[in-house]
Amino acid sequence: MNNTPEVKVGVVAVSRDCFPETLSVNRRKALMKAYTEKYGSEGVYECPVCIVESEIHMVQALEDVKNAGCNALVVYLGNFGPEISETLLAKHFDGPAMFIAAAEESGDDLVGGRGDAYCGMLNASYNLKLREIKAYIPENPVGDAEDCADRIHEFIPIARALVGLKDLKIISFGPRPLNFLACNAPIKRLYDLGVEIEENSELDLFEAFNKHAGDERIPGVVKEMEQELGEGNKKPEILSKLAQYELTLLDWVEEHRGYRKYVALTSKCWPAFQTQFGFVPCYVNSRLTGRGIPVSCEVDIYGTLSEFIGACVSGDMVTLLDINNTVPKDMYEADIKGKYDYSLTDTFMGFHCGNTCSKKLCAPTMKYQMIMARNLPEEVTQGTLEGDIVPGDITFFRLQSTADCELRAYVAQGEVLPVPTRSFGGIGVFAIPEMGRFYRHVLIEKNYPHHGAVAFGHHGKALFEVFKFLGVQDIGFNQPKGMLYKSENPFA
Repeated sequence: MNNTPEVKVGVVAVSRDCFPETLSVNRRKALMKAYTEKYGSEGVYECPVCIVESEIHMVQALEDVKNAGCNALVVYLGNFGPEISETLLAKHFDGPAMFIAAAEESGDDLVGGRGDAYCGMLNASYNLKLREIKAYIPENPVGDAEDCADRIHEFIPIARALVGLKDLKIISFGPRPLNFLACNAPIKRLYDLGVEIEENSELDLFEAFNKHAGDERIPGVVKEMEQELGEGNKKPEILSKLAQYELTLLDWVEEHRGYRKYVALTSKCWPAFQTQFGFVPCYVNSRLTGRGIPVSCEVDIYGTLSEFIGACVSGDMVTLLDINNTVPKDMYEADIKGKYDYSLTDTFMGFHCGNTCSKKLCAPTMKYQMIMARNLPEEVTQGTLEGDIVPGDITFFRLQSTADCELRAYVAQGEVLPVPTRSFGGIGVFAIPEMGRFYRHVLIEKNYPHHGAVAFGHHGKALFEVFKFLGVQDIGFNQPKGMLYKSENPFA
């Protein structure tokens, strides 16, 4: 299932009428040449219309990129640029727009070949604000053809997330579990972001599940599960029920997506789920996430929203984990100290029952949910996927609405260490520079819940820009040593 958008970027050059149009056109051609040589021609379109101080040209360019199927826009200042028509282009384009500008190429060509786009970017930004037009301007918006090609490439995952959110539906089942107030957040800001939400009862889901009993597709799904699990298939007796549940969710998605192209799920997975369905849904959640449909546990609506954003940005599957437990000192001394450049307080263990895709686990194994089995019969807690999370770079992040409907976010880059966890569940030993301070002055102080989304790889730059574009004013990050948080005691 293709559950994230394909982005096609239209590149439109603009020109001030008192500057040579050829300067913008030739620079646009050089930009496209640099881009295709480095990144290929797929997903980027060169608009032949150069907007020269004309609203008529703006309309022509707008129609051209629309007809080309572009859902993201790059306004390229090849010279000073026309303040009005270039900003009107961004205003009337239905999708995210980025503004970049050409640097001067040579000290030997600063008379007829000088474009002054460095100056033009200032006027562009002023006019965007004047008209309250939201546009993305990268950290280094002025550069030569190769530099600007890199900026366009960096823009694509940002655009993918922004395009995706405007066509996303989150489907939820049930309220958050009792005593899990941390997963309770107002949905108003979802609508502000352009996200739809369909809220259902667990009873609705249970009814649909029962209607799938005996579904002729179940044996085929069971076979897929057996192949995926291999030697890790320790609970074969539960696979048919899990297959039935997976088909229930997939059919629900198709029947309820409505006019939306993309879907994410979240459900109340305890305490009644086990006794009524007869299993835990963790493995199915992990499989759907692996297919590009993010699923969060415990009706964590903003958790699944974060996962979807991460999937769009990374182009990869994601997961949602508890920021769970400390690494014991003896384990740190034996397995981490002197081998990796992290202090004890930089480390922690990220865990959840079994929602992480098997492709992101070492030796994934089907087991029972040990925590739930402390209070329930073991046979109704089967269906979780366990294994150590694969080592490598990660980005921990979350977008959250506060109780008073303010959007807040955090982004932190680190890694999963190749250290045996010696524990259970889908779990890994995480290391984030200055995690201890980040934990205290962002996660605790800003009242974040315990769930964090995990993207595999370092995607902090793009995620930070997505949150900025969405209007998030408070974006926390793991500040380096010497850079104090506002509330941090300088004498501590």
